[in-house]
Amino acid sequence: MTETILEPSVTAQPPADTRFDSVLRWRQFAGLAADLAFETDARGRFVFVAPETALGWPAGALIGMPSDRLIGGDGTGEQINPLHPAREVRRHRTLLRLGSGELAALHISAEPLRDASGAIVGTRGVGVDIADSDAKAADIAGQLRHGQALDQILSRAARETSADAMLDAAMWALIQALGAEGAAVIGATAEDGPMEILHECGPGGSVVLPSAVRLLSQPANQPAQTAMARGRSVLTVRCRTRCGVNDGLAVWRNTADPEWDPEDRRLATSAAHVVRMVLEYEAVQCEMAHQARTDPLTGLLNRRAFMEEMGRHIARLDRESEAGTLMYLDLDAFKPVNDRLGHAMGDTVLVHLADMLRRMVRPSDLIARLGGDEFAVWLSGADRMTAAERADQLCKAAKQELPALLPDETFALGVSVGIAMRSAGSRESIESLTRRADMAMYEVKRGGRRHWRVSLLEGEG
Repeated sequence: MTETILEPSVTAQPPADTRFDSVLRWRQFAGLAADLAFETDARGRFVFVAPETALGWPAGALIGMPSDRLIGGDGTGEQINPLHPAREVRRHRTLLRLGSGELAALHISAEPLRDASGAIVGTRGVGVDIADSDAKAADIAGQLRHGQALDQILSRAARETSADAMLDAAMWALIQALGAEGAAVIGATAEDGPMEILHECGPGGSVVLPSAVRLLSQPANQPAQTAMARGRSVLTVRCRTRCGVNDGLAVWRNTADPEWDPEDRRLATSAAHVVRMVLEYEAVQCEMAHQARTDPLTGLLNRRAFMEEMGRHIARLDRESEAGTLMYLDLDAFKPVNDRLGHAMGDTVLVHLADMLRRMVRPSDLIARLGGDEFAVWLSGADRMTAAERADQLCKAAKQELPALLPDETFALGVSVGIAMRSAGSRESIESLTRRADMAMYEVKRGGRRHWRVSLLEGEG
């Protein structure tokens, strides 16, 4: 086919070779700068196309084809053909049909070619594929939305002081950002314990729990995974803390909108990092509170925590009209152990006695190391007879077990125990009760040690 060179009309015609060079340079430049460079004749048929395999069409396949056959229709209702316009067009968004039959979006810039009389004899123009720029614009917009949503999550959490309130604020902000129905932190409270809901916002947590647990049990090779659960679409993200007891964040919504797009997944993943920080903050706070209330050597309550807890127990027993009994214990012949065998051996004895006390009491009772070699036990709902039986068993066991801890040495290790009962409905203060138990213990000390004694109030028999 003979190729026709078209040109725009001008008032002064340059020499023919100059016009030819100008058109050639335009074609070369347009072919390098655009995804599509084209020229059409007066009837809108292609007479020049660059590059040769433009838009996936084989080389030469577009030459002679009516340009309107490439128009895919973008639903805008416009009636112009930007490949053969009646007037100049700039960056006109157009869907063009590819050689594969699919459509691609291009910005078309074109102008009519006119003869000396002003009649349109063709078109010259270029097209730029905007798929990449659209994707970049969408990505930028998505990042902006992601950043705004994450800022909202962080700012809401930052207004709170307790870990529970921080989790609540962060998760409700996430639910709102994702258009979700609910969210939950799912994990195990012990290393080998069952997975359960640790914190929940919104309805539906129990429904999605099995699916969320199944997703979180899969290999952690994907940042976010989804499943369906009884009318809900579930999205899960791992957020395992350094404590190793919290395994993931689950978000769910109604299946009327089941798909989680990449932005949803990225936001949920970012939110999981916030949740993880809150959980680790909570773990640190709990550990600090535990250390403030616990004797570091034995793991028992310290004096302050014991007195606080005993006050709560007594208040409950008063409401229920029940008695409670306090036991004060002191190690016998303990100082020579420290002096002759060292404090490490002394610590071994103290730890062993703490274990003996744990075996003696129920989960509802209290045990404390008050300091040095002094210990205390509070028996909720127990009278002095019950306490005396346990004290007797303890004294006998201590005579056997504690000396056996010492290498080739003879010490009269044992315990002296003072017992004081607070009767149901009594108005006796904690200070008075502890003073009586302490005095009973020292009476045992003065009377030969390694035994127990009950302090009786006037009128008690």
